[in-house]
Amino acid sequence: MCVAVPGVVVELGEDRGAVVDFMGVRRRVALDLVEDARPGEYVLVHAGFAIRKLDEDEARETVRLFKELAGSR
Repeated sequence: MCVAVPGVVVELGEDRGAVVDFMGVRRRVALDLVEDARPGEYVLVHAGFAIRKLDEDEARETVRLFKELAGSR
């Protein structure tokens, strides 16, 4: 089973990369598979690659479910 995590793009890099915020944790992510992601937009990330863009409502609901599974709200 694979798990992809939603995060918000914080800043773009020059190398098709970006800094993405995952519930307060920031990581560098490759944007090679997602066209035109911009700061403030949500992306779904698996294994260091953004695999698609998400709308804000979908991203927030997914984060809520992750937190519920972890036992925190």
